[in-house]
Amino acid sequence: MSHTLGIRQAQKQKTRQALLDAALGLLEEQSLSSLGLREVTRAVGVAPTAFYRHFRSTADLGVALVEEALGSLHPMIRTMVSTTGDSEERIARAVELIAGHVRAHPAHVRFLARERHGGVQPVREAIRSQLARFTEEVRAGLAQDPVSAGWDDGDLLMLAGLYVDQMLMTASLFLETLDAPEEERARVTRVAARQMRLISIGRRHWLD
Repeated sequence: MSHTLGIRQAQKQKTRQALLDAALGLLEEQSLSSLGLREVTRAVGVAPTAFYRHFRSTADLGVALVEEALGSLHPMIRTMVSTTGDSEERIARAVELIAGHVRAHPAHVRFLARERHGGVQPVREAIRSQLARFTEEVRAGLAQDPVSAGWDDGDLLMLAGLYVDQMLMTASLFLETLDAPEEERARVTRVAARQMRLISIGRRHWLD
């Protein structure tokens, strides 16, 4: 009995992931608010009623895509705010990590960029909630850095928000240059590093 249940559970998870993957592919060319569940189930090859065994609505599916797209970023965030290396090394590492993530997951990045201010409220709220978690993780990391001596939590949270916003903007820039010539990607890398450097300089002199 347990073996049979395990097979069924695995099949259910496989179908759920297939629905997520199909939706992500369809969202390359449209917004979530215009996506129909029949489009998704047709792409997977299951009956429309099967959709409701996994998601309550397309908005619920969108929230699951947010969790899939952003949930895996927490280890990268921790690496980015690591105190290992000097400021220039950290900036170079952060830009490289962002560029690598965009190359590996362009559909997820595109989905987030479009839906962050899109028309589906539960998805906007899910993105905002995940970004708030990122900001708090960055704040906690910054608090461990000797450069942050004397900073209060409010200012650290503000600084963390600047870094998270910059990370998102940098990801969007790299997304636009996926098929661009190498010199254009190099230019975006230089600009992203300079922008982070500007935040870093402001940080060092905030308490002056």
